[in-house]
Amino acid sequence: MRRGTASAEPEAGGGSMAQDRQSESDTENEESELSDLELQDAFSKGLLKPGLNVVEEAEKQYVNDVVGLKRCLEEFKKNLEWAERLDMTNGPAADIVAIAEGRSVSQQHSDIDPDDDFQREMYFYRQAQATALDALPRLQRLKIATKRPDDYFAEMAKSDQQMQKIREKMLSKQIAMEKSEKAKQLRALRKYGKKVQVEVIQQRQKEKKAMLTAVKKYQKGLSDKLDFLEGDKTSSQGKKEGGGGSATGIAHKKKGINTKRKFKNEKFGFGGKKRGSKWNTRESHDDVSSFRAKIAHSKVSFGKGGKKNAKNKRPGKRNRQKMKSKAR
Repeated sequence: MRRGTASAEPEAGGGSMAQDRQSESDTENEESELSDLELQDAFSKGLLKPGLNVVEEAEKQYVNDVVGLKRCLEEFKKNLEWAERLDMTNGPAADIVAIAEGRSVSQQHSDIDPDDDFQREMYFYRQAQATALDALPRLQRLKIATKRPDDYFAEMAKSDQQMQKIREKMLSKQIAMEKSEKAKQLRALRKYGKKVQVEVIQQRQKEKKAMLTAVKKYQKGLSDKLDFLEGDKTSSQGKKEGGGGSATGIAHKKKGINTKRKFKNEKFGFGGKKRGSKWNTRESHDDVSSFRAKIAHSKVSFGKGGKKNAKNKRPGKRNRQKMKSKAR
């Protein structure tokens, strides 16, 4: 029985909930129908306009709470000395251009256009200038240094390793640039040398061709001149003397005699005719004062060691062999 009653109770509750929901839906439909009827009546009367209905919001009211702002400022304000704060309020410094033009201070401030970037920045610059002029004497009176000492070393933002890498990179770039410059110079020198070589070869070919034509004319009897041979000799002599007017010959003339060559000239002379001390003259031929008969007719042999006695003379090879055979 309990089971039956228990199962019957939720059925009864479920029926009441369904009735409540149905009654709520009916009331909503009635309200929506009423609202639709009201809208239709308002539209027929011309109270509604076509388009979206936008809700207008009231303008926001900004409150300038001066008292509250001052109170907040006093809360976080600290009573520190001026040397710790370094705050100053200054006007701009005197405008030299305005003073030269004869304008007053009020005219200087009134003429500034806030939309003009140049005038605005110049105004800020003069204001900073006036602040510096007022603050420096004040700092000096407080015995606070305003200049950096000569032996001041500041800690760098980058480490020594990073700076070493940068230094190595810059050095490698410099070496690469020097190598490229040297390569350019070598290429230019090669081009110039090749150009000079080509010019010399062309000149030689030209001279050879002219000489051959002159030789052929001489052989055929068309010309009886041998100027081409003299020209060859003069050119060879010019090359021997000074390099044919080359750069080496000109440099030798400008530089002068070499020190080594000068020393040898002083020691050995310059060639040519000597003083003739060893010449046979009539007087030297007739002079027999230095003649010694014993030395001239003696049979003493002179070797490496000078005079040697005949008794100590070593026997020849054959005599030594005979002496050995006899001893056996």
